[in-house]
Amino acid sequence: MIALFIFLFILWAILHSITAGFGMKRLFRQRFGEKAYAGWYRFIFNAFAVLSFTALYLLIPTLLPQTVLWTWQPPYIYLAYAMMLIGIVGLTASLWVTNIWDFIGVRQVVWYLRGAKGDIPIPPFTAVGPYALVRHPLYFFTLLVLWANPVMTLGSLIFYAAITLYFWIGSYYEERKLARDYGRPYTEYMQRVPRMIPFTKLPRRETAV
Repeated sequence: MIALFIFLFILWAILHSITAGFGMKRLFRQRFGEKAYAGWYRFIFNAFAVLSFTALYLLIPTLLPQTVLWTWQPPYIYLAYAMMLIGIVGLTASLWVTNIWDFIGVRQVVWYLRGAKGDIPIPPFTAVGPYALVRHPLYFFTLLVLWANPVMTLGSLIFYAAITLYFWIGSYYEERKLARDYGRPYTEYMQRVPRMIPFTKLPRRETAV
């Protein structure tokens, strides 16, 4: 059953990567047009990602062993709850900074349905709030909520490890697009802000001439 879950997770990751890739986007443009792509693709992509991920998550109790590996006891359980709360607040703040309606694609759909002319503007690059802490705060705070779970089963451990690996690999491909969209401001941002683990990038020292 573990092997089946890993297979399904890899399949989900591949499908998620394909739908996020340039090839699928190009096919969508060719089939439905540039305007439909700008208006609908992100919303459809997010809806597919959420629904498919939810289906995979619901299979965990069936496909993965529920043997309890550890349970946090007082007073440490309160630390776990505090970490989860920080993660939830961080996720909320990250979505607020990026504009949640733009992130999930609702703004683009409204733009399309209103029949707006011209290209939909790319949201401005921002490096404030959680994005000044890490380059991928949505990933970081999601992982913080997951790994702070006070009751860790073997199934949860396998699932969290798979998600962590996928987030880390996916962030590389995501940054390629961001660097292309925003250019030098983003590449400079990459040099001074850590990818996903806070406080792991030391400030660069100026070399004396």
